Amino acid sequence: MKTTKSNEKLPSVRQAGIVLKPSSPEVKETYEMIKLAFMHADIAVQLEASSAKMIGEDNGVDFQTLCKNSDFLVSVGGDGTLISVVRRSFEYGLPVLGIHLGTLGFLTDIMPEELPKFLEKLKNDQYRIDNRMMIKGSANLKSFVAFNDIVISRKSISNMLRVDAKIDGRLFNSYYGDGLIISTPTGSTAYNLSAGGPVVFPLTDAFIVTPVAPHSLTQRPLVLPVDFEIEFHVTDSLGAVVIVDGQDIYEIEQDESIKIQIASTKAKLIHRQERNYFEVLNKKLQWGN
Repeated sequence: MKTTKSNEKLPSVRQAGIVLKPSSPEVKETYEMIKLAFMHADIAVQLEASSAKMIGEDNGVDFQTLCKNSDFLVSVGGDGTLISVVRRSFEYGLPVLGIHLGTLGFLTDIMPEELPKFLEKLKNDQYRIDNRMMIKGSANLKSFVAFNDIVISRKSISNMLRVDAKIDGRLFNSYYGDGLIISTPTGSTAYNLSAGGPVVFPLTDAFIVTPVAPHSLTQRPLVLPVDFEIEFHVTDSLGAVVIVDGQDIYEIEQDESIKIQIASTKAKLIHRQERNYFEVLNKKLQWGN
C-alpha cells in the first residue's frame, strides 16, 4: 500500500464546467449565486445540458463538450453527484470541485456561501488537488470504473451467494453469504463501513474486500495491495448482480467472472488547503461523542 500526496495545480482557471444535482430544479437560485461568484472571480462557466434543461436554461452544452472546454469541473449537490461527475469525466482526467448542498460531505467540502472566498484562494494557488484511487472492473465483455466500490450481490433475497476469489489467478478464498464489497480507500466510509469493513486513509492505494453477512464467522475484511488483479468467479446457479458505485447495475450468470484491478487514472478532487480528513471523520461519524 502507498499514499499519494500531490503538489499539483491547475494549469489554468479560466473556464469551469458545472453539473447540477439531477432532478433538483430547486437548485436554480443556488446556481445563479454560484455563477455570479465565478463571474466576479473572472472565471467563465458553462452548464451541462441536462442541468440547464432542468432549471429552464437554454444554453447548456453536452457533457463531452463541457469536459473538452473546461479547465476543471464543478459538481453542485452531494457526494453522489460528485461521484457521478468523476466517473463520467474519467477519460478526461479533469479535477473536480465539489460544492455541497446541505451539511458537510465526505467528498464535497465547499458550501455555496463559502465559494467567493475559496475562488480567491483558487486564483492564488491556495488549494490542493487530492489524487484518489479508482478501480476498473470487467465482466461479460463490459468494462466499468468505480470511485467508491463494486458490489457483487445475490439476485434473490431467499438465496445466499457463493463466489470463489482469486488473486493473480490463484484461489485464495470462497465466500458464501449476501455478497461482497470491493472498495477503494475513498469508499471505505460508504457501504464498506456499514458492513463492518475498515476505514482506510483515502489517499492510500489499496483494495478492501469485505464480505456482506458471511455464512462463516471466520470470513473477515481483507486489505490488499493494488499490484494484484482480483477475480471473483460466481458459482451460484442464480448468478449475481454487480453494482458500481450504487449507480450502475450489471447481471452476471453462473460460472462468469468479474475481474478487478486499479484504474490507470486517478480521480482528482479540488479541496481547501486546510481541509483535514480526520476532522471530517470526527464530524461525520461523531467520533469521541
